[in-house]
Amino acid sequence: MILLDIGAGVGFAAAGLFLAVFVGVAYVVFRLLKKSVKMAFRLAIVAVILVIAIAGSVSFWWLGSSKPARTEKPRQTQPK
Repeated sequence: MILLDIGAGVGFAAAGLFLAVFVGVAYVVFRLLKKSVKMAFRLAIVAVILVIAIAGSVSFWWLGSSKPARTEKPRQTQPK
């Protein structure tokens, strides 16, 4: 049972790491485009990156914390 609890923690950590990486990428892109592109276009690019980050984090968290498919013991096939 302890192994099942560790799986939820791994999913949560993966979601946090994924979000942190993409927030960092969005910040770097915002700074790099400072002089070459207008503010509205920069914000649109950053918004797309952040939407991808949030969607990916939610999917990692949701898949990492899902319950196992089989919760009951299998039936015995041989009579006692």
